[in-house]
Amino acid sequence: MSSHRVDKVEQLIKEEISYILLHKMQDEDLGFITVTDVKVSADLKIAKIYLSVLQKERREFVLNKINQRLGHIRSELAHRIRIKFVPELKFFIDDTLDYVEKIEGLINEIHKKNNNQSNT
Repeated sequence: MSSHRVDKVEQLIKEEISYILLHKMQDEDLGFITVTDVKVSADLKIAKIYLSVLQKERREFVLNKINQRLGHIRSELAHRIRIKFVPELKFFIDDTLDYVEKIEGLINEIHKKNNNQSNT
């Protein structure tokens, strides 16, 4: 399986899952969700879908809600894309932004300490 094909499938799934979550789930409880990334296994059997949830305190709730509707989401995806086998979907919270915020905070602290030391 070429990596080009995997990339195309990942992009297609990302677009379609985004559409399904936005237009087909119609659940206000979910709030604002973004599909940040999709990683498909080389055999196209498993798709890991990474979600960003705007309200951090609701991440677990949103993930549980989506996992409860997994069958519905997968069948909706099957209707929307033309591939031989619709992969098993696994959803994860993308906490990359948390990591970036933490690193930025640490860098800012270092800068403050350096500025304070150079002023004394």
